[in-house]
Amino acid sequence: MNHHVVPPLVLALAAGAVLPVGMSRSHWPHQAPRLALATWSALAAVFIAASSCAALLLLLPYRSSVHLSDLAEACLPWAAQACVAPHLAGVRPTDLPAIAVALALLLLPAALFLREAIRTRRLRVRHTELLNLVGRWEPALDATLFEHKTPAIYCVPGRSSQVVVSTGALRALTVVQLDAALRHERAHIAGRHHLLTVAAQSLSHSFPPIPLIRRITSEVPLLVEMTADDRALRACSREALATALYSVATGRAPQWTMSAGGPSAVLRVRRILTPESGRPVLLGLLTSAAVICAVTPIALACCLIQG
Repeated sequence: MNHHVVPPLVLALAAGAVLPVGMSRSHWPHQAPRLALATWSALAAVFIAASSCAALLLLLPYRSSVHLSDLAEACLPWAAQACVAPHLAGVRPTDLPAIAVALALLLLPAALFLREAIRTRRLRVRHTELLNLVGRWEPALDATLFEHKTPAIYCVPGRSSQVVVSTGALRALTVVQLDAALRHERAHIAGRHHLLTVAAQSLSHSFPPIPLIRRITSEVPLLVEMTADDRALRACSREALATALYSVATGRAPQWTMSAGGPSAVLRVRRILTPESGRPVLLGLLTSAAVICAVTPIALACCLIQG
């Protein structure tokens, strides 16, 4: 193994195992869910790119990997040499299988994301057709109303998005509580949160259950709910939203929709009613900066070693 493979291996290890464990033990992700979602997304992107690069450098012969590393260094903005021509001459036909494997690692998550997005879209279309039969549009709510005694409020995201409310929810909630729950669901639609949950689900099919994948699969659905809670709290009281979430917690909705209640309702109600003090965004940024400062010297040291 040549030294050029060390930087991507270090990055893949940090993004795939070390940082996810650290984040899961921290309190700031639940205090700043938007920053946490951005951090999980960045970790996933770094892990995929670093794994692809590491696989390529491991499978390539030493001389070809040196040419590839030189090519990457030449394409940096501050490089004073030509980016492509002098280095591509060193790529041989026997290197193509290794390049194909690296490209497959890059494209597999995208392909599975597309497959999952198409699957969930078909489910949404079928559910919308069913709602058109059993529900009715309620202009006062700007939502679809259907008859059911169990309190339930959820949204069907996507191009033809809509909020769905059961008659049980109308009976269980006050006007203020209903408005808070509706704001929560509209925050999901406005933020396109379904794309994040689809991406998290597709990642679980792309890679083995390493710490990063396990925690993204469990944390992203919770974080998007917390993000919607925070968005709703801009226009409603904590008591109104917490009571609304508690009231609709037992309501069932299709798994691919986004419900105001659900299994995370108790944790979110506690978070809403007892907000933690401190500066979670600053703490999250400082943590990310500390990790970057720790990893960068290792990568630079390996890159500066002449091949």
